[in-house]
Amino acid sequence: MASPSSPSSVTSPWLYDVFLSFRGEDTRDIFTAHLNHALTEKGIRTFLDEDEVKRGDEISPVLLQAIEDSRISIIVFSENYASSTWCLDELLKILECKKSKQQLVLPVFYHVNPSDIRHQRGSFGKALAKHAEKLNGDMKLQMWKAALLEVASLSGDHLRNGYF
Repeated sequence: MASPSSPSSVTSPWLYDVFLSFRGEDTRDIFTAHLNHALTEKGIRTFLDEDEVKRGDEISPVLLQAIEDSRISIIVFSENYASSTWCLDELLKILECKKSKQQLVLPVFYHVNPSDIRHQRGSFGKALAKHAEKLNGDMKLQMWKAALLEVASLSGDHLRNGYF
């Protein structure tokens, strides 16, 4: 029988240590897979969306549950992150868990300027403008903009020219 201080008797409310949010086509094979490997090598339990489930109009309940079941979310902001409504919906759920479950949120700015995200310029501004055309005044657009502003204002790591 395990003693009270042994690791096997410690229960965690979290199924995963880290949820990785990223735009698959931008970073899956060139950055996120390496980040995931480095974390798992250290014994950190990660949730990485291995399947290309980004089809359809609504975010998968599996992804929403994985966000809730994670202690930390790492958001890898890349050039096309905001073009994905799935990524933006993940971002909303992550911020909801940050508030309700005190989840730690760590942004990584992968070859993007945090200022462009905060001010919705460049590729982020273009993506949001395209979403605005489709959403026709829907409040979700305002929620996405506020979420991008909030997370881009957090202290995070900025990868430029291959270096942090």
